[in-house]
Amino acid sequence: MSSLPYPSKQSSASDHRLNYQSTSLRYNQEIKATLEVKTVVPPPSSRGGGEGAATDHNGVFLTWEDLWVTVSNGKKGSKSILQGLTGYAQPGELLAIMGPSGCGKSTLLDTLAGRLGSSTRQTGDILINGHKQRLAYGTSAYVTQDEILITTLTVKEAVYYSAQLQLPDSMSRAEKKERAEVTIREMGLQDAMNTRIGGWGSKGLSGGQKRRVSICIEILTHPKLLFLDEPTSGLDSAASYYVMSRIVRFDRKDENRRTVIASIHQPSGEVFQLFDSLCLLSAGKVVYFGPASQANEFFALNGFPCPTLQNPSDHFLKTINKDFERDPEQGLEDAITAEVAINSLTKAYKSSDHYQHVKRLVTEICEKDCRTLEERSHSSFLTQCLVLTRRSFVNMYRDLGYYWLRVAIYVSLALGLATLFYNLGSDNESIQDRGSLLMFIASFLTFMTIGGFPSFVEDMKVFERERLNGHYGATAFVFGNTFSAFPYLLLISVIPGAITYYLPGLHKGYEHFIYFVLVLFVCMMLVESLMMIVASMVPNFLMGIITGSGIQAFMILSGGFFRLPNDLPQPFWKYPMYYIAFHKYAYQGMFKNEFEGLTFPSNQAGWPRTIPGEQILRDRWQVEMGVSKWVDLAILLGMAVLYRILFLVIIKTTEKIKPIIAAILSVPPKQTTEIMEIPLTTPLHRDQSVV
Repeated sequence: MSSLPYPSKQSSASDHRLNYQSTSLRYNQEIKATLEVKTVVPPPSSRGGGEGAATDHNGVFLTWEDLWVTVSNGKKGSKSILQGLTGYAQPGELLAIMGPSGCGKSTLLDTLAGRLGSSTRQTGDILINGHKQRLAYGTSAYVTQDEILITTLTVKEAVYYSAQLQLPDSMSRAEKKERAEVTIREMGLQDAMNTRIGGWGSKGLSGGQKRRVSICIEILTHPKLLFLDEPTSGLDSAASYYVMSRIVRFDRKDENRRTVIASIHQPSGEVFQLFDSLCLLSAGKVVYFGPASQANEFFALNGFPCPTLQNPSDHFLKTINKDFERDPEQGLEDAITAEVAINSLTKAYKSSDHYQHVKRLVTEICEKDCRTLEERSHSSFLTQCLVLTRRSFVNMYRDLGYYWLRVAIYVSLALGLATLFYNLGSDNESIQDRGSLLMFIASFLTFMTIGGFPSFVEDMKVFERERLNGHYGATAFVFGNTFSAFPYLLLISVIPGAITYYLPGLHKGYEHFIYFVLVLFVCMMLVESLMMIVASMVPNFLMGIITGSGIQAFMILSGGFFRLPNDLPQPFWKYPMYYIAFHKYAYQGMFKNEFEGLTFPSNQAGWPRTIPGEQILRDRWQVEMGVSKWVDLAILLGMAVLYRILFLVIIKTTEKIKPIIAAILSVPPKQTTEIMEIPLTTPLHRDQSVV
């Protein structure tokens, strides 16, 4: 049988497609003479798929029928992303979802995994083992396209910490460690076990190795259903093949055959041969669904044969890609060629035996008496808190930008303040100097705490990935992050605090210094808690820094130093800003700690020769003397705890509140069928945290 000549580099996509159509009649005659059109069920795949897999009761069968996904398009109504998709995934098979950019690959994967956004709506049935049920913890896993990992950990540490979080307490630490090491070896990472993952600031693993680490973390529980979003994105052909072959090899060694669904953009010829089933999409429609080995035959029989020596996946994507149709040099007469090809293939698939087989097998799977998924046991809440605290502490210790850079900056600022206000003395002029020094420490020294916002945003990304996959809940994350930060915040409070306290010669006495350090420590913890709230509501890095800085600036202005409390305008600055700004309690606590018990000489005629510190607090700084300085410290501590609780409440309720708001604001899609709303980034598993 003859073949099409290999297209030259200068030929456009439309010329290439017209060349196909002009020779389609001749090739159809030759192909039909040598190939038999199959009207029976396609043969099962080489790894146990096909019709025989319908008897596997230990695996997970995933089916979807007449699946539509629409997104609100403002006043224009709604836009359909997926249009009437029907398909299935079976145990022991690797289903590849392919198509040009924007065809709906990731949307289909997110829909099947229950991760659609709040503005997205779906219709149709998605069944697991023939039942409508949630994906239970431990039976499914989702590997995202981006490697969201803690860059300071080694491969062994990252996988082992995840094993401690995910695997039940009934397993000993030695068993969890062995499971982690076996998984690392299965993915071919044994030579990189002690290598740090690395990020923008340090060299570490390659892209392919990071991708395999992400897969390692998600398959520790031996899930029966595995979702992979663009597992070969950004990798060369060799690395892509190595990653995918490891997934296939791991599946073959597993006792329970795994159902693998992967969205993939443009696989190499070797990677394409690893696929058992292929779902080819274009503009949200199914162009082909069936055995990957029979896709070439389907395209050839419908007038689009693959040229000799060309990668089949490249040929498929060129045929159905309409993004680059319009060539200004050749005019617009060929602009509808891709649309014609897509419509032709879509109609051919709808009337083909492949489509009938898909519908028939979906029906058979739904009628099977398969077991419902049972949720596997999880590590306890106490174990999660301890592991997260230890992991976060190690990350903070190794990440120079998290706390160590701040320590250096704080010490530098402390030395600057100490030399600027060195040896204040006890004369009347020192009253203003002491107030200015304490104000700067309580305001701008704590203001620098926002420097840890970038590192915390990275922690939030890791948390979101692990929470969606059911590794642990929000409460355990908050506890772990809080306890691990205590030693570093205390270090930042003691060292710069000692420099700025003793060199200027503030109120002598260790009890006064201890109170000073405690106020500084609580203020820093409070600002960190405030930035956590900002990060949960404004995830954008630049907007988060600006928002957090703006909030603190308003609090500093209304704290009672730049304008004394009695001089603050009442509508906004006095009520409520003065009372909700933590700077008020920091100023008053530090002022009481400094001036109570001291006396200063008077420089005004007719006044007593000395002025007690209590009178200075009342008359000059307008401090509320009815409460003790320890009450101010208790209020600061209560605000820090309140901010942490508020942060916890926000991240636990966001996924429940946003869908309601989106449902009110969005325009319902113009569909005759009933619309079902999908929550924002619905977790694959139930939240395991304990409140």
